[in-house]
Amino acid sequence: MMKKHTCQNGVRVVLESIPTVRSVTIGIWIGVGSRDENEKNNGISHFLEHMFFKGTKTRTAKEIAEAFDSIGGQVNAFTSKEYTCIYAKVLDNHATYALDVLADMFFQSTFDERELKKEKNVVLEEIKMYEDTPDDIVHDMLSKAAYHNHPLGFPILGTEETLNTFTSDMLHQYIYDMYTPDNIVISVAGNIDENFIVQIDKLFGSFERGKNKFSNEKPMFYSEQVAKQKKTEQAHLCLGFEGLPIGSEKIYDLIVMNIIFGGGMSSRLFQEVREERGLAYSVFSYHSSYKDTGTLVIYGGTAANQLDELQDTIFSTLAQFKNDGISQKELQNSKEQLKGNLMLSLESTNSRMGRIGKNELLLKKHRSLDDIISDIDRVTVDSVYQLTSEIFTTQFTSALISPHSHPSSKVI
Repeated sequence: MMKKHTCQNGVRVVLESIPTVRSVTIGIWIGVGSRDENEKNNGISHFLEHMFFKGTKTRTAKEIAEAFDSIGGQVNAFTSKEYTCIYAKVLDNHATYALDVLADMFFQSTFDERELKKEKNVVLEEIKMYEDTPDDIVHDMLSKAAYHNHPLGFPILGTEETLNTFTSDMLHQYIYDMYTPDNIVISVAGNIDENFIVQIDKLFGSFERGKNKFSNEKPMFYSEQVAKQKKTEQAHLCLGFEGLPIGSEKIYDLIVMNIIFGGGMSSRLFQEVREERGLAYSVFSYHSSYKDTGTLVIYGGTAANQLDELQDTIFSTLAQFKNDGISQKELQNSKEQLKGNLMLSLESTNSRMGRIGKNELLLKKHRSLDDIISDIDRVTVDSVYQLTSEIFTTQFTSALISPHSHPSSKVI
């Protein structure tokens, strides 16, 4: 059963007690990501995520690592377009200790200049590694093409130029401006009771900061074709269509549609491109939802001399999908797959912590498993058919990385 508590300063706490496990996962969710940045500080949210592990007023970076290793726990963090999360998974008897260390990292990080310099180099290597992975970077190219100068089109890692400008004062100011109590959720799942909320409130319930400066401007979705010539073994192609925001009432229609079209090994796209024609090892589609928009992306990687055939096959599969719709069997199979994934995720305290934390942060509401399954069951052949026509229009964006030039695309 989930308990919710709002601290006096506005920090929200959500806790799901699972007495049948021996672990507890604690997450600090901050509603700040690359979307909240500008061209000058792009990458600062991700860099901050790194710096929280680099020493506090009472612990060195090594001592933070040892704090969790010594109890057999795991600590990690991630940054997305719209949020950042720092989390730890530990045995239930170490939950209080883990919470104390996380709070120390969150409130007492010093952002020492020597650690700052070293971590800049680490993140620079991360950026270079990303640049050397064309099947990853092509997705960033697609976001930039689709959203132009809106921050949703910015890379989460930032750039070498912006990275080099970050100082300790900038990080502290960014936290003061953006990491405000009303924009923070503490999420806990595992073998813990609601008395743990009192401990969280003591640590997180009284701090104050500035007023956040968020941009709520909804981005335009642009139809543009971009290409980058790069010495690679394969050509990497991404197609992007405007999707749905995270709170859309049609979100389960879209998830079901994506599973059938390109979301798994039995999908239309995988079967036609890989199994029937042998054109690609990796081919799939996925949907990313944001607060006020979304993107449905199709990806395929193939030899450069097969690029045109791959592209033609994707579009012909798409046309057939739009024209013929889906079968009752495909609908049933995708629903069962979705329900299965949902049920299996409930066996992990990490997943449960993530689910309730993200729901509270982005939607400010929680729905029961029965409600979600009812929504899945309400998806029909007709509702998927209608949505297919709405999503897969001629207004799409494409991004390509290829060893050869591509005359029909804008070169970047």
